[in-house]
Amino acid sequence: MDSFLKEVISEIQAKDHNVSELIFVLPSKRAGLFLKRELLKLYSDKTFFAPIIYSIEEFTTELSGLRQIDTIQTLFDFYETYLNTHAHLEKESLEVFSSWAQTLVQDFNEIDRYCIDNDSFFSYLAGIQDLNHWYLQKEKTELIQKYISFWNNLSEYYNNFKTKLLDKKVGYQGLLYRKASENVTDYIEKNTKKHILVGFNALNNAEQIIFQSLLEAKIAEVYWDADTFFLENKYHEASLFIRDYKDNWEYYKDNSFKWIKDNFSSSKDIKQIGVPKNIGQAKLAGQILKSIPSKDLERTALVLADESLLLPVLNSLPDTIESLNITMGLPLKEVPVSSFFELLFSLHKATHHKGLYYKSVVEILNSQPAQWLLGSSANELISKISKENLVYVTVEKLQNETDNEKSEILKLLFAPWKNALNAIEQCRKIIQLLKNGLDKEKSPLELEYIYHFHLVFNRLLALCNSYQYVTTIASLYYLYRDIINAETLDFRGEPFRGLQLMGMLESRCLDFDTVILTSVNEGILPAGKSMNSFIPYDLKRAYSLPTYKEKDAIYTYHFYRLIQRAKTVYLIYNTEDDGVGGGEKSRFLYQLEIDKVDKHQLSKYIASSEIPKLSHEPIVISKETSIIDRIKELALNGLSPSALTAYIRNPIDFYYKYILGIKESDQVEETIAANTLGTVIHNTLEDLYKPLENKYVSVTDVQKMIAEIDEVIKYHFRKEYSKLDITQGKNLLIFEVAKRYIYNFLKSEEKLLKSGSELKIIAIESNLKTELKIPELDFPVFIKGKVDRIDELDGELRIIDYKTGKVNKSDVVLMDWEVITDDYKYSKVIQILAYAYMQHNEQALSSSFQAGIISFKNLKEGFLKFGTKTSVRGKVDYEVTSDIFDEYLLQLKKLIVEISTLEIPFTEKEV
Repeated sequence: MDSFLKEVISEIQAKDHNVSELIFVLPSKRAGLFLKRELLKLYSDKTFFAPIIYSIEEFTTELSGLRQIDTIQTLFDFYETYLNTHAHLEKESLEVFSSWAQTLVQDFNEIDRYCIDNDSFFSYLAGIQDLNHWYLQKEKTELIQKYISFWNNLSEYYNNFKTKLLDKKVGYQGLLYRKASENVTDYIEKNTKKHILVGFNALNNAEQIIFQSLLEAKIAEVYWDADTFFLENKYHEASLFIRDYKDNWEYYKDNSFKWIKDNFSSSKDIKQIGVPKNIGQAKLAGQILKSIPSKDLERTALVLADESLLLPVLNSLPDTIESLNITMGLPLKEVPVSSFFELLFSLHKATHHKGLYYKSVVEILNSQPAQWLLGSSANELISKISKENLVYVTVEKLQNETDNEKSEILKLLFAPWKNALNAIEQCRKIIQLLKNGLDKEKSPLELEYIYHFHLVFNRLLALCNSYQYVTTIASLYYLYRDIINAETLDFRGEPFRGLQLMGMLESRCLDFDTVILTSVNEGILPAGKSMNSFIPYDLKRAYSLPTYKEKDAIYTYHFYRLIQRAKTVYLIYNTEDDGVGGGEKSRFLYQLEIDKVDKHQLSKYIASSEIPKLSHEPIVISKETSIIDRIKELALNGLSPSALTAYIRNPIDFYYKYILGIKESDQVEETIAANTLGTVIHNTLEDLYKPLENKYVSVTDVQKMIAEIDEVIKYHFRKEYSKLDITQGKNLLIFEVAKRYIYNFLKSEEKLLKSGSELKIIAIESNLKTELKIPELDFPVFIKGKVDRIDELDGELRIIDYKTGKVNKSDVVLMDWEVITDDYKYSKVIQILAYAYMQHNEQALSSSFQAGIISFKNLKEGFLKFGTKTSVRGKVDYEVTSDIFDEYLLQLKKLIVEISTLEIPFTEKEV
């Protein structure tokens, strides 16, 4: 089947037109390129001058005599108009203005493209806004009065804006269209060349005036790409516009309508394939392409209805794709360097009197550009921030840690931006440093990214110099973001070779044998309702402006035109109706089923990834002689109760921490961590009780300690965190919790003493170490630890371990000795009995004593004594005797033998 463009050129050839004297107007530049190719094919035996080929935008620009400006330039010119019109009124800043002005400029654009009488239109709009703010009070508030006043003056704003632009001979797209429609008569008088208007569908009023004027002057021919199937079905939106032109244009009352073909009803293989998520769509598209023979790829198009799928699709293309032509650009906001500048703006927008917030600094130092500039110094600075727990860091602090060259780079990155011009200058210097530091051979792509950012900041500089409104970092950021969102990196490629990868609009006028279309979901195809306008629906209908209904019809035409001449069609949609790119299956897919043509082979599939069955195999690490040597070293130095309980909890954790010596990396703590709170409480109690070693504690001693709580605990917080603020926020709450823990504990001690009990402190924070005789091992084994407190209460010796977490009675009462080396729940038993045994071994204690825990989160239970019992309901025996030690040592030695046996590997436990 011939393509639409080939049919047009064949018709022109048949009419024996002088091709060189023709002017072609098409919907897009891409269509113009394919038209040239068809000309070369059909006129291959002739030498001729190429005809003039315009896209519709280029043609209207030619007609209007104006230069089109972009949205940023439009915004600035409108802001100047806004400031100068009714200058006596209070005006908004550029940041606030830009938040609503862009929507208003889009409405101006629409009004001009449809050649609406602006005075009556804005009068209607002001009246509607007044009605919207009708209420019972006679007097309107000042805010409402200002609001209504703005809408009443809108016509004046528009006219002044339009005049300003026309004086400069520039305009936004809508103004160019309006001006082109006004100038078409003059254009016709000066031009007699035949105009060939090809492949249009939804024309705005300005385009309709231009087209009809050219037709009436008999210097134009229009070739529509209409299909009988849609044109004869009056309810089908695909022919909504073309049917209207055919029925209502004066020209077609006396002239034939070209063309109405019957292509859609031809033989087609249509596959509707649902797949979860956007990545699934990209992967599936890649698989489909892999199944297409290389010779057929030039007649294949991969069309992305959602252009954000470009990167996933590029990463999913198979190796069989030798040539590729990409018609869309890669958004500049998606390149890696973009996130670096985004981080810089975030840092400098949120200034703090204490310095730079560490998270922002670390994110920048971790970014690729910072790594290029600073090398290993970046990671050293990150380590320094973590080690010193710097929540806020100054530029001077960072500079002091590096040499002079790196110091200057740090100044560029982190020195405060004084104003918008200073910020641009700093960023331009950073870009220059990045350019100088990258190798042209090794990093061509990165240099290309950086070059585009060089252009962006040059543009920002030019705008800031031309307009004096961008002064703050916030306003500069809004401007930067608008520019970045509009910029793209264009791909280079042969336009006619290999696979064609394009967006939906780029497919206009083009035909392919195989079409793969992604994101055929509601909200994308069609886009659905959008409220990005100040013009109410009723007013749009009254003035024949396009509403969502007309916009849906445009999408319908593009969809059906794309598959009109195709032989094989793959329609891929996202089955997930939530998340990015989510939405229900497009109505077009249902419509294809309802309007099924006899020659259409329609099949439906749901595709899903092959998910491997995940079975978590525990990590098993066999022991080698080097590991045994390390265990011997640990045993000689002394195995701590926490090391032994780490092994019980998970042998792999023991292996990582104690055998390999892998520690958790330092993290900056903005709020005091639980383990730090425990350290502070332990150290505070040590300071308070240390002077009372080998003394009886009196009520007066306790009261004196209570009075010192605030000062001592503050000292220890400062010692742990010299830079941390404990005067506000969560840290103040944690500080108060620590004080309350110690206060409640000391009050319980005071109550005990007042009740007549005698308390003598034997030792505080005593370092202990003792040898274990294990006949099975041929090397010495020691256990070590620090016992928090040994005291004597009413003649009963107690070994006490402090815990800031919650411990219950059941955690320290044992019924079966076998479980203590298997169940981590009894880790507290291992600890307190280890302290008791070491103390007993170092200085023989009385025949029996008690060992246990004081839990600050469970103080009401008091001293939680270790005990044993023979049955669930049996009586608990709280005495620690030599028999207890014998049972304990039996289990402890068994555990250490297991750790030290070469044949028993470290096997991961599920925690």
